[in-house]
Amino acid sequence: MSHSRHVPVMLQRCLDLLAPALREPGAVVVDCTLGLGGHSEALLTQFPEVRLVALDRDKEALRLSGERLAPFGDRAALVHAVYDELPEVLDRLGHARVQGVLFDLGVSSMQLDEAERGFAYAQDAPLDMRMDQTTGVSAAEVLNTYPPGELVRILRAYGEEKQAKRIVSAVVRERDKEPFTNSARLVELIRAALPQAAKRTGGNPAKRTFQALRIEVNGELSVLERAIPAAVGALAVGGRIAVLSYHSLEDRLVKHVFAAGAANTAPPGLPVVPERYQPRLKLLTRGAELPTEEEIAENRRAAPARLRGAERIRESIE
Repeated sequence: MSHSRHVPVMLQRCLDLLAPALREPGAVVVDCTLGLGGHSEALLTQFPEVRLVALDRDKEALRLSGERLAPFGDRAALVHAVYDELPEVLDRLGHARVQGVLFDLGVSSMQLDEAERGFAYAQDAPLDMRMDQTTGVSAAEVLNTYPPGELVRILRAYGEEKQAKRIVSAVVRERDKEPFTNSARLVELIRAALPQAAKRTGGNPAKRTFQALRIEVNGELSVLERAIPAAVGALAVGGRIAVLSYHSLEDRLVKHVFAAGAANTAPPGLPVVPERYQPRLKLLTRGAELPTEEEIAENRRAAPARLRGAERIRESIE
């Protein structure tokens, strides 16, 4: 896949949010979701002194972005890791604290564009959906082996699918006849299972189920629950974090961590608030920022994006 077709989402806004921290001499920035390297390339280009640590769990993404970032030489360290492993990665590389962290959550363009990865419901492919194809269970295994109650829970919690019970009943009926292997059969089944009214709204009716399966296969929310606090903890005072999320579950989690960090935790009624109760973070965005209409017109994958930013303003005093 050509890099030229890959358009990083809300790129300039991410750079602007991180810029004040990345002008520090010796600044280190972490791209926790390297993908095809669009954000990383822009960070290395715009901030010529900065050093980059970039993580991805997808070996193919690391290979392709490695070619793209080769001109930057040893300014870029690319690591095969899931982003909740950030503290261990930084420790191994000898970075006690960093000045910037960027997350661009969700599925990379490469994973969506390569049919055989099974992320896209628009084309028939094996039901895989693993971001790291060397480990873990595939979406087909989830569909074929999970108890019905667990499948309903996953579709409701991760896909916000109101028709979860109907879909799962149909899945269980069909998997007893023949295990699921490919996405087209699942898409057909979902279309057939949903009532007419549910098919008229919200785009492809399979979208929510595919999102739910992907989150389950990759443990995305549990990984994110560990990763965002770890990233905040890795920031030096004055360091900044920017997070792009693509559905409400991710955005809610990021909002919660940022809000907790920006809160004054003192018991009510203290005449002077001791340092340990003072906020550790300052919010840089009012709520979640959205892409512009121009950007969505240019890059339809930007449409669901939500951007939040925060700055570390003091050390934690435990």
